[in-house]
This record gives sequence, structure tokens and C-alpha cells, in this order.
Amino acid sequence: MIFERSLQRELAYTAGAVFMVLLTLVLTTMMIRIVGFAASGEIDPRDVLVLIGLTVIGYLAIMLVATLFVSILFVLTRWYKDSEMVVWHASGVSLTRLIKPIAVFSTPIVILIMFFVFVGWPWSNQQSKLIRARFQQRDEVSMLAPGQFRESPASHRVFFIEKMSPDQGHVENVFVTSTENGKVSVIVSKNGHTETQKNGDRFVVLENGRRYDGEPGHPDFRIMEFERYGVKIQSQPVVSAPTTTGTPTLDLLRNPTNDNLAEFAWRAGLPLIAINLMLLAIPLAHQNPRRSRTINLVMAVLIYLTYSNLLNVVQSWIEQGRLSFGVGIIGLHVIVAAIVGFLFWLRVRNRPLFTRATFQRASRGA
Repeated sequence: MIFERSLQRELAYTAGAVFMVLLTLVLTTMMIRIVGFAASGEIDPRDVLVLIGLTVIGYLAIMLVATLFVSILFVLTRWYKDSEMVVWHASGVSLTRLIKPIAVFSTPIVILIMFFVFVGWPWSNQQSKLIRARFQQRDEVSMLAPGQFRESPASHRVFFIEKMSPDQGHVENVFVTSTENGKVSVIVSKNGHTETQKNGDRFVVLENGRRYDGEPGHPDFRIMEFERYGVKIQSQPVVSAPTTTGTPTLDLLRNPTNDNLAEFAWRAGLPLIAINLMLLAIPLAHQNPRRSRTINLVMAVLIYLTYSNLLNVVQSWIEQGRLSFGVGIIGLHVIVAAIVGFLFWLRVRNRPLFTRATFQRASRGA
């Protein structure tokens, strides 16, 4: 039918444009955030692009939900604004006739949302965690940067190196301070290099330097000069806290703890949000062609933010045991579906959401 083909074609064009805008915003935000992590030494700068890609994969489901809702609302709002919907209604097309072509258009997107939230989200989080853990396991030499003070997480040491060779094999003008049992040890050296013993232990061998040992506030400092001094390189122990965001979906159901069930309720909630918002956009787009369409867009943003935040609240309540899993996974979405049905009932009978008397009472109350 011409009506269905025209609607689906315009929805496809609009959805593509909306998705590209959202993708650009997410890429820009994630790039700024992850580059900041790299600058502060929390991640390897060589992993920045990989982490950005993994983060985008993790957020694709959320972006697709927003794309579906906004694209349907944009197209139908424009049809009302340009009086195209009046023509379709005059041709015998009712508001409920919009459900079928929109559902056909939305089905592949909902399937993609399910794939990315059930598979892409845990996989991307798991890979990001592995990359960060690998970087945390680096030794102390790998943490050093010329011209910067760096504190060792594995020991009470602070390093400063003025110059370093590209292969990190040779260093110049080294400053090392460490604190142990209330005593401070300071080592300065003109140059040094790294050595690996047969048992696998690594050392930074400093040459032509001095060592100062003593306790702050006491004058009995000990000064020693050395030609060679070895400092053992230690690796940072990684403490991996268990997280549910990187757990595969099937494993969440195999081990039904409160945390796992809460995470599963959140993942299952995104496709349900997409379906409810898809249907909600149809009556929400209705407007008077003589009025501005800003109110519809503002309401859409508020509805989307409220719905997604309520889903996070439900997830938190399930984790805390304040809400049962069965009620949490479907309760919120059933309520929203009832609201959508009520809005359809109002629109089919050509009744406004808010009457002028409602606004007058609200203004008098204010």
C-alpha cells in the first residue's frame, strides 16, 4: 500500500539521520572521557581506539532505543504539521492503522536491540575489563614517563626520570624515594638500565649515584655513594571485583542472585522499552498543525528519561531485595503499556491530553 511504503521509507531515512547524530555524540563523549583516562595513566594510550569501539558497541542498544522513538515521533509530527495526516485520515486511514507499518519497520531494530543488550553489552564490558586488567599488571618501569613523577601501586615508591630510551632499556637522571617503617630512602642517579635475571626477576640497575636513608625530623641521616645499585621491579597485583555488567546473559540466569537478576531485568527491559516507546510515539505525535511541535519533543525527552531512570530504579530495588524479580521485570512495562493504551483511546476518540480548563486550573493553582 502507498501509505505503508511512504511511511516506512521516511522512517528509514529519519532513523538513519538520528542514529548518525547519536553516534557522533556518543563517540565524542567517549573519546573525551577515555583520552582523559589515558592522560591520567589509568589506561594504555595504545588501547584508546579499542576501548572507544568497545564502549560504542556496549551503548548501541541504548542508542537504537532512542533512535526508534525519536524517528517515529519526528516523522509523524511532521505529517501532522504539514497536514499530511489529515489527508490520510480523510482517506480512511485510522490511527491504529499506523501500528502495522511502524511495527514492520521497528522489528529489525528491536531484534538488533536484543542482540546488542544480551550479547554485545556483556561482551564489550568483559573485553574492556580485560584490557584494563592487562594494563594494571604492567611493571613499574612500564608505568614511568619522562619528566613526570609516578607513584608505584605495588610498593611505597615514587619515581622520577628525566630521560628514557624508546625501548625503556636506559634511563637518565633518576630519582627514587620510598617509605618503609617510618624511614625515608632517597636514591638519585645519573643513569641506569634494566636487567632480567635467570629466574625472571627484573631490576633497574642505577649507576653513579647516592642513597640517603633516615627518619624525618631526625638529623642522623646516612649517605652512601654507589657505582651500581639494583632496584627490583614489582608488578602491580590486580584485585578484580566481580561485576554483573560483563557476565554473559545465560550465566545470570544460571546463578540467580539478586545482583544477577537485577542485571537481567535491566537487559530485558530495553527491548520492552523500545516496544512501548514505539507505540507511545503514535498518539504522542498528534498535534494541531497551527501550533508549535516543540511541546511534543519536550514531552518525548522527558518521557524517555523518566522511563529509563525508572528502569534503573527497578534494577536497584531488585539488587536490594526490595522488589521481587517477577514484579520488577514486567511491572513497570505493564504500567507504561496501560498508559499507551489509554492515550490511544483518547486519540481515537479525538480527545486532547490536556484541555484548556486543565491549564487554567494549573495557572490559578500556581
